[in-house]
Amino acid sequence: MTATMTDTPPPTAPKADKSAKGSRWTLSRILLIVAGALVLVSVVRVVTGADQLTSAGQISAALGLAVPIGLAGLAGLWSERAGVVNIGLEGMMILGTFGAGWIGWQSSPWLGLLCGIAFGVIGGLVHAVVTVTFGVDHIVSGVAINLLALGATQYLAKLFFADGNAATKGGNPKQSPPAESLGDITVPGLSDALRSVEQHHWFLVSDLAGILGGLVTNVSLVTILAVLLFVASGWILWRTPFGLRLRSCGENPIAAESLGVNVYSHKYAAVAISGGLAGLGGAFLALVTSHIYLEGQTGGRGYIGLAAMIFGNWRPGGLAMGAGLFGFSDALQLRNGGETVHALLLLLVVLLAVLAAWKLYRKAKWQAAISAVVAAVVLVWYLLTDTVPGDFVGATPYVVTLLVLSLSAQRLRMPKADGMRYRKGQGK
Repeated sequence: MTATMTDTPPPTAPKADKSAKGSRWTLSRILLIVAGALVLVSVVRVVTGADQLTSAGQISAALGLAVPIGLAGLAGLWSERAGVVNIGLEGMMILGTFGAGWIGWQSSPWLGLLCGIAFGVIGGLVHAVVTVTFGVDHIVSGVAINLLALGATQYLAKLFFADGNAATKGGNPKQSPPAESLGDITVPGLSDALRSVEQHHWFLVSDLAGILGGLVTNVSLVTILAVLLFVASGWILWRTPFGLRLRSCGENPIAAESLGVNVYSHKYAAVAISGGLAGLGGAFLALVTSHIYLEGQTGGRGYIGLAAMIFGNWRPGGLAMGAGLFGFSDALQLRNGGETVHALLLLLVVLLAVLAAWKLYRKAKWQAAISAVVAAVVLVWYLLTDTVPGDFVGATPYVVTLLVLSLSAQRLRMPKADGMRYRKGQGK
């Protein structure tokens, strides 16, 4: 059998869109934005006297609260990059909290961590079977998993924690006995030096010292693991053949199938990994944050993780920034919340004013007017009050979630086949 040669030239690659070239997020641009944000926060701290804004304690608390949100968002990223919407992240996190608490108090907390991941994987596989194999609507399946996970863990907690040895060690129908700590790391010498600089309250220098101090003091080993998972996910999904095939299943599964990609297996793998990451986020809450399984301890973080994923435009870097923002806002209520959130009102005024100027420059007059009016209202609120009511402080993470999603909605680009039903053989 001989191969025939043709004179047809190979297809040329499409030319890059010059209009999109300037919108690329380069490292220098990201560093410039981070530096500008740090200067702005430092100015607000000096003007308002809210030293907790950039203290090491605030940053450490924000990091601890950002990890489960980030892991939930990373779980959603893996699933949705393969074309499967995973609204059941909250339920998979709940399964992770129970699995970690159940095994953690009876044996090693590290075994509890693995059990939490395994419980999350089980939830992910259930979601994969229902959506990928049987073609059930992804949103319906996710909501069902959330409800089933909540009911199942409530029943199992009553079964395993309400009596016997568990009850004598502090367990009850709503929580497990306490587990041992997983351990943390503090960089000796550097942590104390940064704390000393922070206490001088110098402009920008002390703020930077407080932020760095929070990142090198009492950092959980699971937090370091989460950072490594973010880096590994970015490398696998965008730098390996497996990641390319997986992302092709979320962009155009019919074309991927026609090129020999087993779409079903890649979707199953992605959703199983998604469940494991969500379970790890739940295990973090059970073993690092509180050392026990506690009913309702996820507190909607699975949904906030989805919001962070959308804010990050389905990419690990943006997702990490979103998780950090939500973790920071959540930590405010733990450290002198009313006064600190009141200081952030001034920061919000500046950001809204900048947004109004930008919209006016882009000839979006109505959006510019709305931003300016809201900025004026928030400024009046700041000037006429000294603190923020406790109820509003508790709602700060959710308000930030709504604001971020509303402001970032215009630049989002989800995978093209995300949430679409796929049947094997469509590419033939």
